Amino acid sequence: MSSHRFTDLYINGEWVPSHGTSTIDVVNPATEEVIATVPDGTPADVDDAVAAARAAFEDWWHTPVDKRTTYLRAVAQGLIDRADELARTISAEMGAPLSFAAAVQVPMPINSFLHAAEVAESFEFETERGSSLIVREPVGVVGAITPWNYPLHQIAGKVAYALAAGNTVVVKPSEVAPLDAWLLAEIFDDVGVPKGVFNLVSGTGPVVGEAIASHPDVDLVSFTGSTRAGTRVSELAARTVKRVTLELGGKSANVVLPDADLDAVVPHAIQMAFLNSGQTCSALTRLIVPRDRLAEVESAVKAAADAVPVGEPDDPGTVLGPLVSKTQLDRVRGYIDRGMSEGATLVTGGSEPLPGLPAGYYVRPTVFSDVTQDMTIHREEIFGPVLSIVPYDTEDEAVAIANDTDYGLSGAVWSRDVDKARAVAGRLRTGQVAVNGGAFNLNAPFGGYKQSGNGREFGPDGLAEFLETKSIQF
Repeated sequence: MSSHRFTDLYINGEWVPSHGTSTIDVVNPATEEVIATVPDGTPADVDDAVAAARAAFEDWWHTPVDKRTTYLRAVAQGLIDRADELARTISAEMGAPLSFAAAVQVPMPINSFLHAAEVAESFEFETERGSSLIVREPVGVVGAITPWNYPLHQIAGKVAYALAAGNTVVVKPSEVAPLDAWLLAEIFDDVGVPKGVFNLVSGTGPVVGEAIASHPDVDLVSFTGSTRAGTRVSELAARTVKRVTLELGGKSANVVLPDADLDAVVPHAIQMAFLNSGQTCSALTRLIVPRDRLAEVESAVKAAADAVPVGEPDDPGTVLGPLVSKTQLDRVRGYIDRGMSEGATLVTGGSEPLPGLPAGYYVRPTVFSDVTQDMTIHREEIFGPVLSIVPYDTEDEAVAIANDTDYGLSGAVWSRDVDKARAVAGRLRTGQVAVNGGAFNLNAPFGGYKQSGNGREFGPDGLAEFLETKSIQF
């Protein structure tokens, strides 16, 4: 194991100690044991990282696209070569079942580096329009502030596309699940990406995150996390009029039209509500169903939810692991208690501890019914395995309920009539909609309407977020 593992920051192509002396404990949510510590970074560390990124920018910008993409593909190969280690690290730091980490948490970032390379190679950075040459140029230094739920995927989605576009980056991973970022930095170092192009500074949001968002030499901040924190990032970034892209919360609706096949709907509804222990911003957490089918839906959903295996992440049979932290556990249980106190019908689950799991931040797969639009569990993002069933009487009412949220990140519609489902999907004010269980497309633009954020990630749209536009007249 490398001597710098989790002890130093990665700045200007070197492993360096933080200017501070404090560290942050990383806790395994399945055992509640401290498994590592990382530096509790400081604004001075951010200054160093931004200075390195600024110094490296000019050369990286003018590095030919095919050479930049060669580096990106080499990073992807490094991730492939260390896939098992990455899966075990992510599982240990944030509690995802090892099988899920291996099947989802690691392949997604590999895809991001590979696809960003493909997109950059086919992207038209220069086009003629009348007497003008329209040039797309990198923004400059990108500050990437990332969350804990899909930790490596969120870093890769920002870093791969920012670098492909010719920017340099400073990454602040979540302090809750930061360890995978060190493995990625090791891969960047092994690949030999030029000094200063990729920099890693760990720390808390109020210190390191705010230092990045407010730094005058950071040209764009790409943030994924809570709406509250995203608002703060925007406020700080506004002082220097820097670009900001935000991927924030969700309270996405799964709309079941009267003719839908429940045998197809229910397994998908449970999977998409409970994916990653419900810690998914695009989770479909509101199941909107015809009132005359409510009892039928409740029975099927209860059976499916009760069959979800909950257990330790390294058990091959586990589908639902622990939540990421004690803070998250208390938060989710609090929402469950709030749902009961506000009059929702508890179909299954609840806030009581699970038997047989004396350690770890586990919560029961929970389903509520008779949820109304004024209830807290209908309006606020819970970020745990909690599904709300909401009845409706007419199609227009179903659409109104689906859109009655501050968020707009994802959604779904089910009907045997594909044209009808497509028409309803077109009425939903949200960034993505799956029709009849349409598969998630990793390379489609991802982002939200309303308070779910600004901008898009992945694919050509994601690359374009990291570019400025210049018009040269002839």
